[in-house]
Amino acid sequence: MIINKKIAYQTSKFLLQINAIKLNSKKPFKWASGWNSPIYCDNRIILSFPDIRSFVVNEMSNQIQSTYHKEIIIAGVATGGIAIGALIANKLNKSFVYVRPESKKHGRKNQIEGISSNNKKVIVIEDLISSGSSSIKAIEALRSDGAEVLGLFSIFDYGFNISKKNFENLNINVISLSNYENLITVAKDLNKITSYEMNTLKKWRQNPSSWGINI
Repeated sequence: MIINKKIAYQTSKFLLQINAIKLNSKKPFKWASGWNSPIYCDNRIILSFPDIRSFVVNEMSNQIQSTYHKEIIIAGVATGGIAIGALIANKLNKSFVYVRPESKKHGRKNQIEGISSNNKKVIVIEDLISSGSSSIKAIEALRSDGAEVLGLFSIFDYGFNISKKNFENLNINVISLSNYENLITVAKDLNKITSYEMNTLKKWRQNPSSWGINI
């Protein structure tokens, strides 16, 4: 779910303003999941814009603070959630760790970097959620380490059914600043997308895993 429509609208407006959202239906982007997509959201660009970076950190921090009145650890998902997660942890004066997709092959062979999360309550931070696979790996790693994962926060959520189902199965509450529905609304309001692009995005959203295979 999103925090509220006002914050969702402003977040999407910022993402479009700094060109963090890219559209290309003729040469689709290839996601890590293998899906072809006419849209790519690169939230790491936020880090280069102090005012927008502060907005994201402040809104996520406020929501975490108001939702979870407990002593918590902030965990960033590598790599997109590391910087934002660290800034949120600093804002809230909380301990911070980050979680790799898998354990290192050398050194201490850690998957979780930072203090032990054993018997700790943890909030996971992602930059965006698509299929949810990276978030799920991080949650499972933290739970294996003995952590109690209270929830997952992200800047942007595509809202795919597969990710919703997976998070429900893990009993994880997901909160995002904005989502796909709000992004499209804002893009239309600001004349950032053409009618052709709007139609393409709607078709892609209906079946993203198989869209663009023959392109």
